[in-house]
Amino acid sequence: MTERKPPGVSFESWIDKQIREAQARGEFAELPGAGKPLPHGNDTSYDELWWIKQKMAREGLSVLPPTLALRKEAEDALAAAAAAPSERVVRRIVEDINAKIRDVMFKPPPGPPLGLKPYDVEAVVREWREAREE
Repeated sequence: MTERKPPGVSFESWIDKQIREAQARGEFAELPGAGKPLPHGNDTSYDELWWIKQKMAREGLSVLPPTLALRKEAEDALAAAAAAPSERVVRRIVEDINAKIRDVMFKPPPGPPLGLKPYDVEAVVREWREAREE
């Protein structure tokens, strides 16, 4: 594949010719996973960016700016508090996320504004208790 495309030949036909010749030489035989679909998780819906997302997950990269990541973390913290087994755990979860929110409020990182304020621990605990009584 080191040769250059001849002038006057379209890229598609030149590329097709290169692929055909490589196939004839057997360069595509014995490739790992040959004849199998590309792995893209167990999700039944197709996501055209699945391979990018897997690569970023393997590399530990985040696509969200820090403030948006904290918003997501805050949502997850409220969900975790709602499912917590005890009031003590609810308080710890909410106090931990409140500390992170306060840090960002006083030292904003680059990116969009956070748009959150610390949660009222007592209100979250009250909601947790009410959900347990139902």
